Amino acid sequence: MEKKESAATIFWHRHAVTKEDRQRLHGHKSLMVWLTGLSGSGKSTIANAVLLELFNKGISAYLLDGDNLRHGLNSNLSFSPEDRKENIRRTAETGKLFVDAGIVVLSALISPFREDRLNARTILGEENFIEVYIKCPLEECEKRDPKGLYKMARRGEIKQFTGIDQEYEEPEAAELVLDTSESSMEKAVDTLVAFIMEKII
Repeated sequence: MEKKESAATIFWHRHAVTKEDRQRLHGHKSLMVWLTGLSGSGKSTIANAVLLELFNKGISAYLLDGDNLRHGLNSNLSFSPEDRKENIRRTAETGKLFVDAGIVVLSALISPFREDRLNARTILGEENFIEVYIKCPLEECEKRDPKGLYKMARRGEIKQFTGIDQEYEEPEAAELVLDTSESSMEKAVDTLVAFIMEKII
């Protein structure tokens, strides 16, 4: 009841400067590139390298990394399905602000559930959202285990860890699939940079 009453008293304020104005200022279109995949698949490594490449090309870009967000914006959230849903919602809404500001925003989050990723796409709008699946078999991710998280999950020290005791639902219609078990990180970065540039220039 309270939410319904407050919604009736809150109005959208139209700004004098539009997203299109800001895109012209930056010299390129803006969108959100959502990297999803298992822990250890290479999401953050690829996203960070892509960020640098875009910066060097004069593209205004920003990276929303899942771990970094959990130090601040999402610090009060657990890894339960409900909190993961809220984690994705907050990240998508933040990304939407960046896109409105005319900036290319990258996000690197496990985001294991299709429904949550679809919700992120809905928040951003189909024309502003690119889903990139960083594909890598669980066995390979567990072999890499750069943060030692899989070992901790196997010992029962981490609960609701994706791939171990929580399912990862693979994207069914991602705009781009990068298999890091079959090609190098460098090739994945080059492919994604080229893909993004084609969309924004």
